[in-house]
Amino acid sequence: RAPAMITAYVDGGARGNPGPAGYGAYILDANGSVLAELYAPLGKTTNNVAEYNGLLAALRWALEHGHDRVHIRADSLLLVEQMRGNYRVKNEGLKPLHHEAQRLVGLIGTVTFEHVRRELNKEADRLSNLGMDAN
Repeated sequence: RAPAMITAYVDGGARGNPGPAGYGAYILDANGSVLAELYAPLGKTTNNVAEYNGLLAALRWALEHGHDRVHIRADSLLLVEQMRGNYRVKNEGLKPLHHEAQRLVGLIGTVTFEHVRRELNKEADRLSNLGMDAN
C-alpha cells in the first residue's frame, strides 16, 4: 500500500518587495492533522524569493521525514507554473531556488502542485508573517 499523500501549504512575503521577508509552510497529513508549522525570516529579499523558500522548507521537511508523496498548495501562480514547467524561470535570483526545488522533487518522488486563492492559504500566510516579524 502506497503511503498517504501529505499536503503542504506554502507562502512567502516581503514587506516592501524587496524588504523584510519571511516564509511559511503548513503541512498536513491525509486526515488533515497538522504535521508541521514552519517559518523563518529571510532578511531583505523579494516576494518571489520568499515564496520559493517556503516551498523549499516544505520539500526538505517532507524528505527528512520520509514522505514520498507531497501535494503543494500555493497562492503564487508564478511558483506553481514554474514548478509545473509551464513558465520559464527568467529571474536570475530565482534560478538556483528553482533548481534546488526540482532536485528535491526528484528525491521525494511524487510532488504535485496546485494554485489556490489567497483566502485558502491563510495558515501559511500567518506563518510567513511570523517569519517577516522575526527579521
